[in-house]
Amino acid sequence: MIIFLYSIAAAACLIYVPFLLVAYARARIGPEMLSTPRALFDKLPPYAQRATWAHQNTFEAFMIFAAAALMAYVTGVNSFTAQVTVIAFVVARFLYSIFYILNIPLLRSLMFAIGIFSCGTLFFLSIIQATN
Repeated sequence: MIIFLYSIAAAACLIYVPFLLVAYARARIGPEMLSTPRALFDKLPPYAQRATWAHQNTFEAFMIFAAAALMAYVTGVNSFTAQVTVIAFVVARFLYSIFYILNIPLLRSLMFAIGIFSCGTLFFLSIIQATN
């Protein structure tokens, strides 16, 4: 199912959504941020610091999701549940970054849980499909 491949591409793009705010904040600080961006992390406004953390967490979540979605693709999982699951992951991870940047921990944690649950569901469906 092509939706697995599209969802992996969308999830890869989501890695850089929070970084757009980081780039904006760095540009506002000035040219010294270009030469030593990590050394000047503490000069970033709080929203940009949270955006950096969201960006880093999205890298971590992407690896698990890509493996789960590829397993589903390779094993030929073809169900409505799998389709909803991959869409839920992409939407949840998009909202995760927004809630992280806006500093809404409860909703951020909920989106994280939905993302992890989605990956677990894909792994489960793939294993079931492979054993049939």
